[in-house]
Amino acid sequence: MTVNDIPLISFFQRVLDPLIIMGTLYLSARFFSEPFNGYALVLMILAFFVSSAVYQQVDPYRAWRSGRMLAYASDTLFGWLLTVAVLLFLGRTSGLVYYYDARVLLAWVLAVPLLMLVSHIGLRRGAVVKGRHTEVRSVVIIGANEVGLKFARICERQKNLFMQVDGFFDDRLAARHPPALRHPMLGKMADIAPHVRAQNIKLIFISQPISAQPRIRRLLDELQDTTASVYFLPDIYIFDLMQARFDNVGGMPAIAICETPFMGLNSMIKRGSDIVLALAIQTALLPAMLLIALAVKCTSPGPVIFRQRRYGLYGEEIIVYKFRSMTVTDDGAAIVQARAGDPRVTRLGAFLRRHSLDELPQFVNVLQGRMSIVGPRPHAVAHNEQYRKLIKGYMLRHKVKPGITGWAQVNGLRGETETLEKMEARIRYDLDYLRSWSLWLDLWIIVKTVKVVLTRENAH
Repeated sequence: MTVNDIPLISFFQRVLDPLIIMGTLYLSARFFSEPFNGYALVLMILAFFVSSAVYQQVDPYRAWRSGRMLAYASDTLFGWLLTVAVLLFLGRTSGLVYYYDARVLLAWVLAVPLLMLVSHIGLRRGAVVKGRHTEVRSVVIIGANEVGLKFARICERQKNLFMQVDGFFDDRLAARHPPALRHPMLGKMADIAPHVRAQNIKLIFISQPISAQPRIRRLLDELQDTTASVYFLPDIYIFDLMQARFDNVGGMPAIAICETPFMGLNSMIKRGSDIVLALAIQTALLPAMLLIALAVKCTSPGPVIFRQRRYGLYGEEIIVYKFRSMTVTDDGAAIVQARAGDPRVTRLGAFLRRHSLDELPQFVNVLQGRMSIVGPRPHAVAHNEQYRKLIKGYMLRHKVKPGITGWAQVNGLRGETETLEKMEARIRYDLDYLRSWSLWLDLWIIVKTVKVVLTRENAH
């Protein structure tokens, strides 16, 4: 038994999901009075193997285990759409797609994710209720420290784990135990093996630093006389992690502590959505952009496009484009941010800035791959060099491409950041975006950006 091998999740992965995918295809064919022939059987088998491979990579149950049900639902839907895309590609290249009734396929494609979500959520709720009246897996934690307490709280909150913490074992004196400890202390490390045998403990979680290695080795030797499963809780979780995950390098296990959210499949999703949205917006607004360019040229001397050096992905310098809205084009070692009533802003520039129209050329930066539609707003190089020395974690915002709009901007931090406190608040939102990125969050930020622009919040 593994810690992630929750009975309900195993049932979904091994039994329910395949039955829904294959059974719904059969029922769709019968509903439209189509014969379930050899071609339908081939599709059923292909759907089984393709969906298994896709969901193994997407793994919506990571979000399930952490209790993030919205993320779980979006991952489930995305995995099914990716499965359908692969099947459609295989069907078109092989010519098999023409042997199927379009009504059957459409009903099947629409019904599967709906049935999966409804059945999963319904069974989850039923299992949690039932779990209150049935035996759950007993857990003891070795090490009354911050990591151990955090894990105990997770077991309490997430009832679908079906794990109950009986208490802690620790060799330290009671005065050194954390004040937030609410579970009983069951004894010293020497008392663990007898307790596990006597109480038939199912799971043991070790929350001890590497310096305790000799004691842990002795403990593991003693626990070989029990049937309990043993797991380590790495003490890396006392740090402020960003997109933490387990990985391997050349077969050697490694733990990512601070990583970009845009790896592998996420990178493809992010770049694909950027290209589609940027092309659509550029096409729709091209006449307006030409008129703005002409107006800038005719109303004040200077270039139409203002080019400024900014930090992009991994802190590399990029050139960002904007319609010129000021009488100056500063890009030196010292740059003064625009303020309300700034005399450097032209009359047309004030209008452009108020409605964020000066940012429209940055969609070209998006198509170039230098920027993203949603991400931390890029700051001038001079400001980066200033704030990286003042704000802890400032440069982590550059682990993703800068954006035309961002999580900070739709939370009241658009425009000038005239105080260090405001810049610190902006950076907190930027880093929070990196920790919790999803395609749905990007779409939500875009929707909120439209509202912010229309209400002209903090624009000058």
